Amino acid sequence: MTRAVILRRWASKIRTQDRAAYVGYVRSTGGDDFSSTPGNLGFQLLLRELHDGTTEIETLSWWVSTEAIIAFAGADFERARYYPDDGRFLLSKPEFVTHYEVVADARNG
Repeated sequence: MTRAVILRRWASKIRTQDRAAYVGYVRSTGGDDFSSTPGNLGFQLLLRELHDGTTEIETLSWWVSTEAIIAFAGADFERARYYPDDGRFLLSKPEFVTHYEVVADARNG
């Protein structure tokens, strides 16, 4: 029997003018932490520019188990994890993330 993959989703907004700097910042903070945590299967950073000068952001990360997520996020793994300079970019800091069990994945390659 195959073990289910867990998707961890977090979302917020930034100023569109900060987009390039924010992407670099995430790669060197959360991206490096995702990639170096055993049990992480990868992550994506999604951006959607809005018409009010802001950009929605989402990070999606895939994990082999809740224990792997705890190794990344700590015992209170439902809470969002933030870095010291996040306030420079984020217009809001949601307290919680959401987790989903991935039951079908039809991506190719």
